[in-house]
Amino acid sequence: MRTVPSIIHLDMDAFFAAVEQASKPSLRGKPVVVGGLGGRGVVSTASYEARRFGVHSAMPMAQARRLCPNAAFLSGRFEAYRANSEIVMGLLRERSPLVEPLSLDEAFVDLAAGPYGPAFDEVTPAEGAQRVLALAEDLRADIVERTGLTASVGAAGSKLMAKIASEQAKPDGLVLIEPGSERSVLAPMPVRALPGIGPATEQALRRAGLTTVADLAEAGSDELVGLLGKAHGTGVFRMALGWDERPVVADRDAKSVSVEDTFEVDLADRDRILREVDLLAARCVRRLRATGRSGRTVVLKVRRFDFSTLTRSETLRGPTDDEDVIAATARRLALGVDVTGGVRLLGVGVAQLADFTQEDLFAQAEREELAAVAAAVEEPAAVAEEPEAPAARRWWPGQDVTHRQHGPGWVQGSGVGRVTVRFETPWSGVGRVRTFAVDDEELTASGALPLREPEA
Repeated sequence: MRTVPSIIHLDMDAFFAAVEQASKPSLRGKPVVVGGLGGRGVVSTASYEARRFGVHSAMPMAQARRLCPNAAFLSGRFEAYRANSEIVMGLLRERSPLVEPLSLDEAFVDLAAGPYGPAFDEVTPAEGAQRVLALAEDLRADIVERTGLTASVGAAGSKLMAKIASEQAKPDGLVLIEPGSERSVLAPMPVRALPGIGPATEQALRRAGLTTVADLAEAGSDELVGLLGKAHGTGVFRMALGWDERPVVADRDAKSVSVEDTFEVDLADRDRILREVDLLAARCVRRLRATGRSGRTVVLKVRRFDFSTLTRSETLRGPTDDEDVIAATARRLALGVDVTGGVRLLGVGVAQLADFTQEDLFAQAEREELAAVAAAVEEPAAVAEEPEAPAARRWWPGQDVTHRQHGPGWVQGSGVGRVTVRFETPWSGVGRVRTFAVDDEELTASGALPLREPEA
């Protein structure tokens, strides 16, 4: 374990919602909810103003609307989130080559591996801690200057404690946990504070009378191994003592989670094959979630009657652990495979894993697009024979647009053939609202603007 708390964990505050507020002056200081706006949509991120009403991530959007009806409900803008994530990650890499991103808005950084590392060896642990605090404060200030967004930072001697420190720092704060104080900091926390302890593990520990991290430390390794198994029990015990020697890893090896079945009789019916793909996808997602991971690439494996093996894959726009999206993608891959003669083996996997299971907009967008495609396929044949009318353009709440006369703005809402736009930019004041026909030729979709005004 380190004597200087030179590992930091950075977590952007309500990132998606904060980007929307920074982009739209009229929403600053007001509740904002970002997520899927369809019937099955869920909240991806809620601003702190919305959280005061009980809105939180992974909540059904319908429930969020009941709790906070006056919030701005936006569909999300991946381009803007990626662009600002790249700025933040670039600032982290200026501090150290060892930056381990966990998602668009979260990362570990090993400051000891960067240009300031040698200075830590020349000072006392107390002086080293003060230098880490100064570096972290400078980092947070640079993020505000470049993006206008705030971040919470935790500093400690290990990744485990840095993550816990950043949770304590939220929102817009900085917490440092000094090496050697890990057990005293952890002791009063509930067992769920430790990564890898989910609801099922928590219940198993609660039945044994173990509710705090101090209880886990006192129980000892043998009891925890008996309750949770060797690997998990040993890992939980080490975390309860504050032991964590995991390094910050900049380049992570590509790994995958997969399941497969070999059938006693070759499958020749395509509907049966698709049902098996659905079952395999469900099992794969359960295994994926059990590891606390999400993934970006869906992989289908097919072994045919002649033992030839085919592999097909599709990469999504972002990591997900959403069963509907993974199953639908695997089915789409299966439809493209020739199964004439029968199938001996099927497998479904997820690769390009990420260490987070955030209920993300990427999965919701994929799901809503799949639903739209399915609805189109289910249209009666008679309808298809009628002359096609020009497709009405679709406008999404929060979407960036530009009007030939009024300039850049964003969609507040649309319906009954009209679209309402507020014309403002990240660096303007609150803009005016105007309404247009949805097919107004002077109104076009546009890219996201930077949060800071470009220099002339």
